[in-house]
Amino acid sequence: MAQAAAVAKPPAPPRRRRASATPRRLPYLLIAPAALLMLGFIAYPVISVFYYSLQEYNPTKPWRNGFTGFDNFVHAFTEDPLFWDTLVFSAKWVVVEVGLQLLFGLALALIVNQTFAGRALGRALVFSPWAVSGVLTSAIWVLLYNSQTGITRYLADVGVGSYGTSWLSDTSTVFPAAIVADLWRGVPFFAILILADLQSVSKDLYEAAEVDGAGRIKQFWYITLPHLKDAIVLSTLLRAVWEFNNVDLLYTLTGGGPAGVTTTLPLYIANTSVDAHNFGYASALTTVAFVILLFCSIVYLRLSKFGGQDK
Repeated sequence: MAQAAAVAKPPAPPRRRRASATPRRLPYLLIAPAALLMLGFIAYPVISVFYYSLQEYNPTKPWRNGFTGFDNFVHAFTEDPLFWDTLVFSAKWVVVEVGLQLLFGLALALIVNQTFAGRALGRALVFSPWAVSGVLTSAIWVLLYNSQTGITRYLADVGVGSYGTSWLSDTSTVFPAAIVADLWRGVPFFAILILADLQSVSKDLYEAAEVDGAGRIKQFWYITLPHLKDAIVLSTLLRAVWEFNNVDLLYTLTGGGPAGVTTTLPLYIANTSVDAHNFGYASALTTVAFVILLFCSIVYLRLSKFGGQDK
């Protein structure tokens, strides 16, 4: 009987092992090296800029180097007219460029989203300028604007304009010429992002709108645009930051000229640091540009209610 009772006794439940914390931490451990490298490459330059913005630092005049406090910032806001001129032009450049790129990019995205013969080739042609580097884009447009072999010569052949005219050396035409050159490369960025978001719009919404008698304009206004809101907000913000920091295209096309009318704040910073070797003042200008971009980005995201639901 004792042996039968011993056999019938159910086995004791297994002990529960404490869940190891290592599997939960494993993803963070795996990305830690890359995160530390990115933090080092980003944090160190930012801290260095803030540090040198409070210094008088010019390698060609080491006897003048030292701590100056906020003198660089005071000089920028009260004594340097070029700072305000370049800041105003930077704002003008960003507003015009981003606005036009958004309009043309949206139009191209809507076109290539339709079904037609050769759509794949059309999309490739629309998106191809985005694969070209900024310096190469500038070189292409420098050749196109060349007064001897470019567009102006062929226009002069048909009686439009005169020979030897250079749009990049005339203060009245250099801004539109630079705008067109940057549009050629910037429009595909908007077209790519907007087209990607258009692919996710349900066709049932348009079919229901057609049944209710809504035309193409109403469908675009009440279905397409609300669906594209976050994509438009994000793309315009990213492009605005990139256009504000645009140096390669304007530097290669115009060098900030003629007479400094196309000098943006980042281009002025580059000239101040590289040409004048005034790294302290250039760091102060960089800090000001950083604060301006940060403030404008926060305000823009708040006003646009990015990522939220419209009431």
